[in-house]
Amino acid sequence: MSEFFRRAREAEERRPPDRATNHDHPEGVAEYRNMGSTFYSLHVHVVFSTKERSPIIADAWRSRLHAYVGGVLRGMDAKPLEVGGVEDHIHILVGTKPSHCLSDMIRELKKESTKWVRANGNPSFSWQEGYAAFAVSTGIVSVVKTYIVNQPEHHKKFSYEEELKALLDEAGIPYEDRFLV
Repeated sequence: MSEFFRRAREAEERRPPDRATNHDHPEGVAEYRNMGSTFYSLHVHVVFSTKERSPIIADAWRSRLHAYVGGVLRGMDAKPLEVGGVEDHIHILVGTKPSHCLSDMIRELKKESTKWVRANGNPSFSWQEGYAAFAVSTGIVSVVKTYIVNQPEHHKKFSYEEELKALLDEAGIPYEDRFLV
């Protein structure tokens, strides 16, 4: 985990600073001007597991599930940048719009993907109820994409619970261990 976060921090440090102040203003304060359009760059890394963390996402159909998840996101007018995971959980890096409600997106994504899995060979499949979501700055999108692609290798060393705790800790999100099960 530390390699991922080290690379993310380095990528952030290489980004040029945002111009928060107007240096032409006599007091150097930020000035806001009317814009004719909405500009945004919203990327979210979402993680959730199968119900009771059952290792039921089989190798034989995992890539098809990931592709289906990407299609569902595109159908919601979101931009799936990477979808990956292992037998008991999924990682999604998605570009969203300001009008998207993340909880609604994830609820619909879980519902539709559950239907797909049940129709394609596992009638008892379910996702866990919750999820973890992390804002991703543009400067580290490629780092997060690589992290998601490398999930099978990563989980040879770390369990899902260890991974989730590290992600939550790094993001400064408080949690109770009893809710991670």
